[in-house]
This record gives sequence, C-alpha cells and structure tokens, in this order.
Amino acid sequence: MHITDQTIEYKSLQVTSSIFSEGQPIPTTYTCEGKDINPPLEIAGIPEKAHSLVLIVDDPDAPGKTWVHWLVWNIPITHHIKENSVPGEQGLNDFKRTAWGGPCPPSGMHRYFFKVYALDTLLQLSTKTTKQELEQAMGEHILAFGELMGVYKRQGL
Repeated sequence: MHITDQTIEYKSLQVTSSIFSEGQPIPTTYTCEGKDINPPLEIAGIPEKAHSLVLIVDDPDAPGKTWVHWLVWNIPITHHIKENSVPGEQGLNDFKRTAWGGPCPPSGMHRYFFKVYALDTLLQLSTKTTKQELEQAMGEHILAFGELMGVYKRQGL
C-alpha cells in the first residue's frame, strides 16, 4: 500500500483592513480597552463558485491555548465586512459569547489572525458551535483562504 502526502492547494484571498496593516497594531477602539467592536475588513480574490464566507479570529499567543475571539459563518459573498457588524451567523468564542470579543491580552504583545475562508456551500450549525466544530464542518468545502494578522498590547501592562 502506497500512501502519498496530500497537500491541498486553496486559491488565495487577499484580506486587508483600512485601519491596520499586516503585522501592525490594531487600534484600541477595537479592543477590550476601547469600544470592543470588530474592525472593518476588505476581501479580494473570492472565487466565482463561492456561496459563503467564514471568518475566524484567534490569538495563538494566549496562555495555554489558541484563544478564539470570533466565529462567523454563512457570510454572504461580500468584499467588505463593516466595522461593528454581525455579517453572518456567529458561534461560541472563548469569552463564552456568540459575538466579537476584541483583543485583551493578559500581558505582552499578542498576534491576532483574521482568517477568511470562501466555501462552496452554506453551513447548518448552531450558535453553540466551537472553532473545532466549525473547522470540521467546512473542511471539504473550502475554495479559498486568506488572512490578516494584527498585533495588540494592552496599555499599562
């Protein structure tokens, strides 16, 4: 029996924001020290066959595990996710809320990844869905992927 390494190649989405650039600080407005609202995102390169978008925002620098800040799926095809919006159906983040939870690192500088996926379907999931369950549900339906990384360090810590 011969097993080959199967690497899946996705089309690339370009994810940007008008308020921070790749690797740059996320403004305080979008964090627990500000208004705690989601930042605007721009998405380019969405495949024509895409039926929906998924957005996962997480922090791999959190103590103990990757901290999930936002799960959103069934986002209608769009090139712009507006500031302070609910663009689709939301799942359970690590703040135990079904809403945006802005950067709020306990210490030091943390990285925040805004991961956007284009899917060939809509997903039937509950509001109690976790990141792991979302990733399993969308696994075979991903057409394209892109991400934007911003950083944040709390003031005075």
